[in-house]
Amino acid sequence: MEQQAKVLVTGASRGIGRSICERLAADGYAVTGIARTRPADWPDDRPFYTVDLAERDAVKQVLAQIAADGPYYGLVNNVGFVPTGRLEDVDVADLHMAVALNLEVNILCAQALLPGMRELGRGRIVNIGSRAALGKRERTLYSTTKAGVIGMTRTWALELAGDGITVNAISPGPIGTEFFNAANDAQSEATRKLLEGIPVGRIGKPEDVAHAVAYFMDERCGFVTGQTHYVCGGITIGAA
Repeated sequence: MEQQAKVLVTGASRGIGRSICERLAADGYAVTGIARTRPADWPDDRPFYTVDLAERDAVKQVLAQIAADGPYYGLVNNVGFVPTGRLEDVDVADLHMAVALNLEVNILCAQALLPGMRELGRGRIVNIGSRAALGKRERTLYSTTKAGVIGMTRTWALELAGDGITVNAISPGPIGTEFFNAANDAQSEATRKLLEGIPVGRIGKPEDVAHAVAYFMDERCGFVTGQTHYVCGGITIGAA
């Protein structure tokens, strides 16, 4: 891979997304971030686009600008929305938002960057899923859409393999981010049992996910496609 191959990361402002950006930049990629808010400490020499990723028309306009500055070698679909609640409390409005942020924006980003990847003759798409796709209490909408990410990944892998483009998914388990803390009550028995049940004995770090992304993004990882890699400390063993 030549130096400074371009990679777009969605949901790049904090947590897992920001960690992915830092790791890929350290590995020599030219990283572009996209999210609702630009971090105050985002490097001046690293492009960042601000947009509400749930707003389809606005996202399309920004993606057209990004693609015009391409071609891009890589795409990390990281942005996500985690609605919580038991089945009887599910709000269909949240379903629409979950589809927009967990599925639709992935499609829009891939469509925008695909011509450039084909121009290069190679590319890497990494979709961030979730362990919740295997099933998790009070996650009807989240688990449904993240299961969709896995199906999407497998289908894209088949369609794009002949273009030299690999498509893989990473499904994190418990990762210590603001995102996780907002969706999991630290005082609840369920959260306590979840954390105590992690075989490696610790909660995950955003850097753990970023390392997995770096593996899939590597040009030498051209014989791996359509896979879902769980970064979960072993918590998914026996759960499927």
